[in-house]
Amino acid sequence: MPSAISVSHLNKTYASGFQALKDINLEIRHGEIFALLGPNGAGKTTLISIICGIVNPTSGQVAVDGHDIVADYRITRSLIGLVPQELANDMFSSVWTTVSFSRGLFGKAAFPAYIQKVLKDLSLWDKKDAKIATLSGGMKRRVMIAKALSHEPRILFLDEPTAGVDVELRKDMWDMVRALRASGVTIILTTHYIEEAEQMADRVGVINKGELILVENKVELMRKLGQKQMTVELREPIAAVPATLARYRLMLADGGGKLIYTYDTRGEHTGITDLLDELRNAGLHFSDLSTTQSSLEDIFVGLVSERK
Repeated sequence: MPSAISVSHLNKTYASGFQALKDINLEIRHGEIFALLGPNGAGKTTLISIICGIVNPTSGQVAVDGHDIVADYRITRSLIGLVPQELANDMFSSVWTTVSFSRGLFGKAAFPAYIQKVLKDLSLWDKKDAKIATLSGGMKRRVMIAKALSHEPRILFLDEPTAGVDVELRKDMWDMVRALRASGVTIILTTHYIEEAEQMADRVGVINKGELILVENKVELMRKLGQKQMTVELREPIAAVPATLARYRLMLADGGGKLIYTYDTRGEHTGITDLLDELRNAGLHFSDLSTTQSSLEDIFVGLVSERK
């Protein structure tokens, strides 16, 4: 079975000479949620726009479910739903009309029951007859998602879908995304809310300055690149870290009542046992220990910082 999306040696250079994408190679699997992360201007939207047939590549190949995006444009575009960053709705049409019209653009026969289900899933049913101009920003964003789903795509791109959206709506959207994935839809999302990618994604790609610098299973990525912190709660606060503990690079916190030790989970030896022994030798007694794992955001910031 071909990949849902296959990108091979993809490059994009604009007329100004700016190279937005540099030799991108990427395989996205059927039925996964793939998060594409990167700072502003990294190339995320350019990559999505090329796959969706909105922007022409300078060189390279892209296939959607085995179909070339240039030679088989109509087929590939019908397989894809896109929710762009920018709101683009006919402000004077009703919700029902604009979503139904979007379905017709793909040559799909009218299917009122399906449109009704989409609107209900997005909590838009009670607004079906409202003019889009009268809706809140969050509601307009929901309409964009409804339009993207109107032709029953098998691949859905969500480009910053929750930007400017309230917390309740964000939760509703992700519940819907999980349901779509469960039905077999492949989801590709970009987001500035990295905690969303950490919660939702199966795999993560990091793009920076037009280069895809990493693609990894989310759990494996966090295992490989994550760091852990151990917090030692002291029975009595101290004014400074003893010089004998300098090699552990401990950070003093909570008014001297806690020591924080950061260690690499990839190392053969974490150094924790040696540290605890040396704490005792230094006359420091502790009442509790706790550990925390680096978040995906910590890892992302570290990767991008390394390549500045």
